[in-house]
Amino acid sequence: MIIGIIPARFASTRLMGKPLADIGGKPMIQHTYNSAKKSKLLDKVVIAVDDEKVFKVVKSFGAEAFMTPQNCASGSDRIAFVTEQIPDATIIVNIQGDEPFIKGKMIDEAIEPLLFDKKVNLSTLARRITNVEEMKSPSVVKVVFDYKNFALYFSRSPIPFVREAKTNLARIQTAEIYKHIGLYVYRRDTLLKFTGLRPTDLEQIEKLEQLRFLEHGYKMKIVLTEYDSLSVDTPKDLELARRFYDKHYKQQDRSSRK
Repeated sequence: MIIGIIPARFASTRLMGKPLADIGGKPMIQHTYNSAKKSKLLDKVVIAVDDEKVFKVVKSFGAEAFMTPQNCASGSDRIAFVTEQIPDATIIVNIQGDEPFIKGKMIDEAIEPLLFDKKVNLSTLARRITNVEEMKSPSVVKVVFDYKNFALYFSRSPIPFVREAKTNLARIQTAEIYKHIGLYVYRRDTLLKFTGLRPTDLEQIEKLEQLRFLEHGYKMKIVLTEYDSLSVDTPKDLELARRFYDKHYKQQDRSSRK
């Protein structure tokens, strides 16, 4: 079984109660769930919550919810907790709860390497950066990878550094610089082993959990996508998400209710 698990942590430091933030009359977590359900490869989508209020809201719109401990160190730990309760889940997709407009096609793109190559145990997405603001932003994680599309490194800094470029615009025009999109697909054993690994030096320096895989010698397949995602981490991001909904989804939702 291929299962999508959406971790929904209530006590976000930058946006308290984030899963319940209103976007077009619905909580953000409902938008993420509805988007994930558009995947053609997922057999099931569930939500991992850590708060009773979120649990009740998730149940109210018909999704399956699992209550997880509040002291889970990361989203991966929360997902592993749920995975252990679903013994027939063989491939697990970590779908970030704060990406309300994630494309079903993006989820399917990330799953495909594990279906076609038994040697691939872990995959994620990347998209080429085309503007200077994304390249410079430390909140946009960058990734470099080898000729077989396996990750070499993730960083909050622009990588690779284009030594001969005179301007930031020249950097993104000269080199292919990629944004990491934090959707992960794991084989069951890989996920459960990962959560037992100790945190690593580079992971703690960059504050990027995915570096723990690389420092422990795991290979992570990078799948290139043409699609982008809108991650909601701050009140400013939430306002952008609301505008995005009004522009692209509002009329569609009204039509579906008729």
